[in-house]
Amino acid sequence: MIDLMKDLEQGSPEWLAARVGRVTASRIADVMAKGKGGEAQTRLNYKWQLVAEVMTGQSQEDRFFSQAMAWGVEQEPFARAAYEIQTGGLVENVGLVAHPSIPRCAASPDGLVGLDGLLEIKCPKTPTHLEYMEKGAIPGHYQLQMLWQMACTGRQWVDFATFDPRLPEELQLFVMRFPRDQARIDAIEAEVQKFWNEIDEIIETLRKRRDGKRTGARF
Repeated sequence: MIDLMKDLEQGSPEWLAARVGRVTASRIADVMAKGKGGEAQTRLNYKWQLVAEVMTGQSQEDRFFSQAMAWGVEQEPFARAAYEIQTGGLVENVGLVAHPSIPRCAASPDGLVGLDGLLEIKCPKTPTHLEYMEKGAIPGHYQLQMLWQMACTGRQWVDFATFDPRLPEELQLFVMRFPRDQARIDAIEAEVQKFWNEIDEIIETLRKRRDGKRTGARF
């Protein structure tokens, strides 16, 4: 059963609290990162972040808000409206969607489209927007993000929409549809489960050390 938390406003304190201790779509690329000689540093950092969140119940995310991020948040409603006009598809807001079978996992797509689709909006710098348009390809880390969104929602495709109102009207919105790939989703889900197993092992070790100190046991 899909758990759609539609009442949560993305970016709100309640939404941030609901994400604590969960693997989310925006960080899937970190889970899937591969190091040359061992575990990638980004994966290791995210693992310890989640260990801390599970043990404290408090968010460990760095909420640094850059000018570019502020621009993206400001432009997102306009991007959504432009998408609806261009495609004719109505977008329904959603806060957080829990994974249907893997606990402590979720995604926050930028919208639900019809019965089968999702929307992922990017409002990048103008050169980046134009590069996306010229190449007609979605960067790999965004592909992972959208695959995880489909894993959590059960949806069949995501429209990757890049928007920049600083350009002439005909160049402001570019939409690329990204279809569901079950084989890739299965691989991601397996890696996420492995990731959580590693986290649980760390937490168990830490709790044993804590309990050992309380009883005077030596390790």
